[in-house]
Amino acid sequence: MKNILIVFTGGTFSMMIDKTTGGAVPHFSGTELIKMIPGASQIADVTCYDFGMYPGPHVTPDLMLTLSEKIKELISKSKIDGVVVTHGTDTLEETAYFLDLAIDTEIPIVVTGSMKNSSEPDWDGPKNLIDSIQICLSPNSRNLGVLVCLNGEINAASEVTKTFTDEVDTFASLDFGSLGFVQKGRVIFNRLPRKIEHIITDKLNTNVDLIKVYAGMDDKFFKFSADNGAEGLVVEAMGVGNVPPKAFSGVEYAINKGIPVVLVSRCPAGETLDIYGYPGAGKWLHKIGVIFSDYLNGQKARIKLIMALGKTNNHKELREMFEGKRTKE
Repeated sequence: MKNILIVFTGGTFSMMIDKTTGGAVPHFSGTELIKMIPGASQIADVTCYDFGMYPGPHVTPDLMLTLSEKIKELISKSKIDGVVVTHGTDTLEETAYFLDLAIDTEIPIVVTGSMKNSSEPDWDGPKNLIDSIQICLSPNSRNLGVLVCLNGEINAASEVTKTFTDEVDTFASLDFGSLGFVQKGRVIFNRLPRKIEHIITDKLNTNVDLIKVYAGMDDKFFKFSADNGAEGLVVEAMGVGNVPPKAFSGVEYAINKGIPVVLVSRCPAGETLDIYGYPGAGKWLHKIGVIFSDYLNGQKARIKLIMALGKTNNHKELREMFEGKRTKE
């Protein structure tokens, strides 16, 4: 059987209802969970590593970096055919994307989780784990970057997002659709990830703020971030990449202070484009130096900027990382 490393980080997957609070809390270690899911060791030679018992909201970029380094260390020391990472779903897409950027390997890495805890009769953790192992066992899963699998669907870490608060089919790739699915142990791919890229760094700059634009917005939040030491900004703009005129003044204020500003859309799908020319619109934003992202939501663009700033502060290099061939400088 193939060697599969399972890295447990906590999340709802490891939780059960606490009698004192009446809410779900972390409870089981990875070793305990594997004993509760005997099907895992029946299809692969499973090795468990307990990274932690973190609820999703407790995970930070620094923890993501430590996790990526630990995975690289473990796969370099022994023959591993695939890695499954269990994670809390609230920040799963951010950690999965971080790992996708940070780890350059041919072997499959699949991030999974659970929308139901172990105290619920419809606990989805066991099936998600088995499906993720099946993906690692498939030869077609190599060289695809980090994948995400819940509810039988396979998505690229760079494309997937959480769309519902508590439904088991919450993870979806809104722009391009899923890569494939797992059905009765069969792993079926319909397409490849749109893009695979890496930012290999051992340093992060987490001093990056995320600001969402709204109707009638002024420059207040942009100036606050710029004046309080932010070293990067991600702006969730309207539509394809437009902001109100007074908000534009705030963006310009940050740019003039040398702070890199990355633009995404607050829409759940679509890319940012500089196609409008009225005050506050995309052409004006791009002209003053705002960096346009490529099909990334706000939380993922922030992860990418945090990592990019760990490598360079050069504006042209940052723009190239986000815009690639669209760079106009």
